Amino acid sequence: MANKVVSIEDRIPKLKEQRKKKANRRIVTLLLLFLMLIISILYFQSPYSKIGEIHVTGNQLTTTKEIIETSNLTDKTVLFNLNKKDIAERILTLPAIEKVEISIRFPNRVNVHITEHEMIGYMHENGSTYPFLENGIVVKTDTNDVPEIGPVLQDFSDAKIQSMLAEQLKQMPEEIRNSISEIIYTPKKTDEYSINAFMNDGNEVRATLRTFAEKMKYYPTFVKQLHPEDKGIIDIEVGAFFKSFQSEITDQNAEKNQNDASDLQ
Repeated sequence: MANKVVSIEDRIPKLKEQRKKKANRRIVTLLLLFLMLIISILYFQSPYSKIGEIHVTGNQLTTTKEIIETSNLTDKTVLFNLNKKDIAERILTLPAIEKVEISIRFPNRVNVHITEHEMIGYMHENGSTYPFLENGIVVKTDTNDVPEIGPVLQDFSDAKIQSMLAEQLKQMPEEIRNSISEIIYTPKKTDEYSINAFMNDGNEVRATLRTFAEKMKYYPTFVKQLHPEDKGIIDIEVGAFFKSFQSEITDQNAEKNQNDASDLQ
């Protein structure tokens, strides 16, 4: 069968229609681009292109003002140029902060969610107490709105000892850590890590930082073996033994009388 021949007269209308469609598509594309350009110009000139509100949540030890100032975010910051990673890295320079999450909520609100390092006690310094964190940092902040968590820590001025203390308290079960009222650093010639811990139940624990967390796990079991009214010193520096406060007083009086007798001779 012979091929059908299409005349030029039949093809011209189709070509014109195709060209018209292409031209229409170009016009529509240009109009859309122009419209987007106008919208962009209007957006960047409007207040909605800049931060209208900064909402900070999750912070207790660091003030909202301090977080916002450290972030460098202001009402002049353009949302389009917001670099969440850079902002988070700046906020993470604050010692109490462990994690930062940043999100944008329409139309121009920035949400900053803070996760802080766990608080494990209070460091007593120069007549004031400050939050002591799991990373060994003392946060010099107003403690009025900070929950009372963990023991009061005294005479831990050395950074190395503070770090070691933080590690031990972090390893300790929370219920045992919160049962300690106060820990005092009492270094000796025989042990530079010696400490005295005063418990909420009235007992005193003498220990070394090197094994403090490990041995304090057994404190509840040890106390159960004692009479409820029998309070005293539980020494866990080397082994584990108990001496009642009454026996301690008796020994101290006997030693004092012996010294007095020696002075009279």
